[in-house]
Amino acid sequence: MPRFEKIEYRPIPVRELFLEMKNLSELMIDLAYSAALFNDKDLAEDVLELEKRVDNLAYQLDMTIMLAARDPEDAEALAGVSTVASAADKISDAAADIAAIVTQNIGVHPIVGEIFEKVEERLIRAEVLNNSILVGKSIDELKLAAEMGADIIAIRRDKDWIIDPKETEKIKVGDVIIARGAPEGLKEFRELCEGKRLKLGG
Repeated sequence: MPRFEKIEYRPIPVRELFLEMKNLSELMIDLAYSAALFNDKDLAEDVLELEKRVDNLAYQLDMTIMLAARDPEDAEALAGVSTVASAADKISDAAADIAAIVTQNIGVHPIVGEIFEKVEERLIRAEVLNNSILVGKSIDELKLAAEMGADIIAIRRDKDWIIDPKETEKIKVGDVIIARGAPEGLKEFRELCEGKRLKLGG
């Protein structure tokens, strides 16, 4: 299987590429463990999709670093960036390996599952349907933490990912939301996304 899809070089700042790699790899670890422990194939598929994104970012970063190195001093200074970016890429690969436990139906030992059933905080993935009351509302309007102990940590919008969305970010139809919180609160949140619940806290 090819590692990278064919991409065209774009002049993106090294800091921006590196920061996105770091944020995505951190999110992938959370998603992968939740996918494995709760046998959530949707979360696992998101991890595998994100791995491709991180691989492409790593490729773009390598190109940017090569173009930026004008002399040995530049090369030495940029070597550290390349090393840290490579570590983030390896983290994403490890997360994908964890997700494969789900996608390949390997599963985790039942005892592990029983232990993590008692974990207070979990992650869920929910798609916002057109009859959801969340549509058009900003995150700060929803007050999810106060109402149901849930927190939106990422939004997938089409092929783009918004990590740690701002409070002013508005929810749109078709958004796939990754939320963290207590099981009961997350159940309510999923119902809100799917239009099965018509008001917060009710």
